[in-house]
Amino acid sequence: MALGMALLASSALVGITVSSARAEEAAANAAVPTLSPAEFEEGKQIYFERCAGCHGVLRKGATGKPLTTDKTRELGYEYLRDFITYGSAAGMPNWGTSNELTERQIDIMARYVLNEPPQPPEWGMAEMRDSWKLHVPVDKRPTKQMNGLDLDNLFSVTLRDSGEIALIDGASKQIVKIIKTGYAVHISRMSASGRYLYAIGRDGKIDLIDLWMPEPTTVAELKIGIEARSVETSKFHGWEDRLAIAGSYWPPQYVIMDGPTLEPVKIVSTRGMTVDTQEYHPEPRVASIVASHFNPEFVVNIKETGQILMVNYEDVQNLKVTTIGAERFLHDGGFDSTGRYFLVAANARHKVAVVDTKLDRLAALVDTGGLTPHPGRGANFVHPKFGPVWATSHLGDETISFIGTDPEKHPENAWKIVDTVRGQGGGSLFIKTHPKSSNLWVDTPLNPDEEIHGSVAVFDIKDLGKGYAVLPIAEWSGIKEGARRIVQGEYNKAGDEVWFSVWNAKDQESAIVVVDDKSRTLKHVIKDKRLITPTGKFNAYNTKMDVY
Repeated sequence: MALGMALLASSALVGITVSSARAEEAAANAAVPTLSPAEFEEGKQIYFERCAGCHGVLRKGATGKPLTTDKTRELGYEYLRDFITYGSAAGMPNWGTSNELTERQIDIMARYVLNEPPQPPEWGMAEMRDSWKLHVPVDKRPTKQMNGLDLDNLFSVTLRDSGEIALIDGASKQIVKIIKTGYAVHISRMSASGRYLYAIGRDGKIDLIDLWMPEPTTVAELKIGIEARSVETSKFHGWEDRLAIAGSYWPPQYVIMDGPTLEPVKIVSTRGMTVDTQEYHPEPRVASIVASHFNPEFVVNIKETGQILMVNYEDVQNLKVTTIGAERFLHDGGFDSTGRYFLVAANARHKVAVVDTKLDRLAALVDTGGLTPHPGRGANFVHPKFGPVWATSHLGDETISFIGTDPEKHPENAWKIVDTVRGQGGGSLFIKTHPKSSNLWVDTPLNPDEEIHGSVAVFDIKDLGKGYAVLPIAEWSGIKEGARRIVQGEYNKAGDEVWFSVWNAKDQESAIVVVDDKSRTLKHVIKDKRLITPTGKFNAYNTKMDVY
């Protein structure tokens, strides 16, 4: 009898506890702002276009913080609304004060991230092949260049919000052609021969452009997933132009394609275990990809797991992959001046991983001292005191760091930060120099301060200690309205000009400002109503040859 009463009491207590937990969960869910079906679809599209790159398709975070509901509901609607509006120097754009998003859109987004994210669909070979379009077969293409363009000094410019690229002649500064692409082209990459240009949008669409046609023409296209960032072509001797590879953010996988046609050949999933805790991760996105100059391999960087894959493409059907454990949250990077060592930022872990692409091994993990590196492809030059170095700027901090890259002649400096200088402020995305230049350029497009994100800092490589000069690029553009963010300096082939994008909202005027590298003076302003939200610029020769 006593036992029966005890069990009854215990059951009642469990019932009360469960009921209380359910009541609390119901109350919490009731406090979550709702969205209409139309608002949810709009929020999903804005998140995909503006947020997923940093926060992840599943909102689990990487460069940006996680936006899972256990985090967002602690912060609350007002905090989220204000943070989206004003941004931060740590890398969060000021979507509201820059007029990139309206108050209504910001309201939708603050509510959207308080609700559970939708599960995105998979994208396999069937879907890929359905998306593949071969507009001009290889045997119908010219066997020699059929136009008078200087292909080595051609610029491919991302027109982010119009879903296009502008091909601009480096000498005349005239637009050669506007080509429709996927949404928000992330990069343009050149084939080893310089004939083909590959543009990949954040919507996972690749456009293959034949620059030998009478006018540059899209000859093939393929959608490799729902969201993507990276594409590259085979560069090893004997394999030029034969293969291409692209990696997607969702689904987490990469695909190897026939280079001249984009026909998909093999898809490889990147889902797997993290390098540190050896835990399964459902969304290990493919970040940057580069082509090795020393082996028939692609260097594929997996963001969330921290694995660097050396994908040997000699036998695609029997693929050999060397897995190098590096550090989590791999992002972007570039080669050292010799092309042997690849340096890639593990930005959320405040590290730079160094891969020896000749020996296929991790050469070093460089600690950035708690800073968040965001180098683009970085910048190579000879430091007056420490020899060859590779430079990176940082999100959320004005520090520019120089890492020694010569283990043979300067072993005491190799793979460590040998020097730092301070730039204008946090929010830098790209750093740039050229072998023929003595200037080092640092942008700050994500800094919320108008004067800072509307200008660039430039250092004299021969005398880094004297600090930087500021060039008012936004003012030089002649554009009076808008956020006028200055982003991504890019050199011409000769190394005597630097091109900067003046990035405004879609419905505002944008421009490209060309600066004389030696005198640091305004040389030319490219304005055209078709230049809608220009961001990344890729000089064909420098991109093809990995010059930075």
